[in-house]
Amino acid sequence: MISPFIVNADGVYDKNLFLDRYPVGQVNRALVAWDSADEYLINYVNEQDLAGSQHKLLIFNDSFGAITANFTQSNVTTVSDSWISHQGLKYNIEQNGLSLNNISQITSLDDLPDNITVVLYKIPKSKSLMIDQLLSIKAKYNQGLIFIASDKAKDIHSSTLKLFEKYLGTTKTSLAVKKARLVFSQLNNKQVFSSPFPTIWPLEDSAFIISNHSGVYAREKLDIGARHFIKHLPEVKAGSHVIDLGCGNGVIGLAVLAEQPKALVTFVDESYMAVDSAKTNISKNLPEQLEQCQFMINDCLADVEPNSVDLILCNPPFHQQNATTDHIAWQMFRDSHRALKNGGELRIIGNRQLGYHIKLKRLFGNEKLIASNDKFVTLSSIK
Repeated sequence: MISPFIVNADGVYDKNLFLDRYPVGQVNRALVAWDSADEYLINYVNEQDLAGSQHKLLIFNDSFGAITANFTQSNVTTVSDSWISHQGLKYNIEQNGLSLNNISQITSLDDLPDNITVVLYKIPKSKSLMIDQLLSIKAKYNQGLIFIASDKAKDIHSSTLKLFEKYLGTTKTSLAVKKARLVFSQLNNKQVFSSPFPTIWPLEDSAFIISNHSGVYAREKLDIGARHFIKHLPEVKAGSHVIDLGCGNGVIGLAVLAEQPKALVTFVDESYMAVDSAKTNISKNLPEQLEQCQFMINDCLADVEPNSVDLILCNPPFHQQNATTDHIAWQMFRDSHRALKNGGELRIIGNRQLGYHIKLKRLFGNEKLIASNDKFVTLSSIK
């Protein structure tokens, strides 16, 4: 996909960037790797000369590197909770013949760098992640920081602006351009807030205490999908290799280990916060099983050996960043088919309307309805 913007060292538009969503070759090719909010933010930074040698940029939540790729001659640090976003940025920088020499990539679990002068902030879908990030920015930097956020205009609500005012300070917005808007905040709010993250809560019908980082789904209680899924997990044999795919906080794998202490469980997610939460929850609740567990940051099951797994449990996401799509579920199913041993099982839960049974039947040649209610279905396929 061709991006409509890139500037050279003199601030002159001179060529296009070729940008792809990552991983490349996704089924849904209608999705692109940038949006109008990225473009608005990039244009503003260049117009205001905020990417010169006198500035150090900190870029949050740049989905596939569209923002960062325009500032490779600047001193840039990027922050993301997404492993896929990290890989997408590297891929897009390299395919355009640009350099990573001035770019540092850190995760949402790392400390923010010193001496930043400009923060470019793509507003995330998760409100709790946004609050966590704003708290870290306010705690680290002073009032001289230039803070500019961007998003689609329809997603910047009055409640969003109140959060910027609460956790940073005086906030104003730009006019809308191509249905996108910028948000400008000063770091002049003197009130000090203690971070509520990670959140800690009791897992219902158990003695377990769950820890959730801010970017992890269902951060204060068991979500209804996981609650339904846990009730319909298969019996696991001792020594079986089980993967909790898209593990989130790891409650599904935790439930497996509680029922079968001799299972070998791998927790896989593309979110750094998710995998760290899962590891914490096993360490705190079942420390004696920790050595039987692996924790993997990965693009689905790309690094898992073929024909090596007995059981894969999965609640597939149907969005990537702010885009609604089923290509991740399809990739999860294909990777699961490759990773499973003959006779191995993929068991999933999904919203009824998503029609996952069709994909499973096409890929595995079989699918079985395990349980259902008005909202969810639990399905099983055997390799």
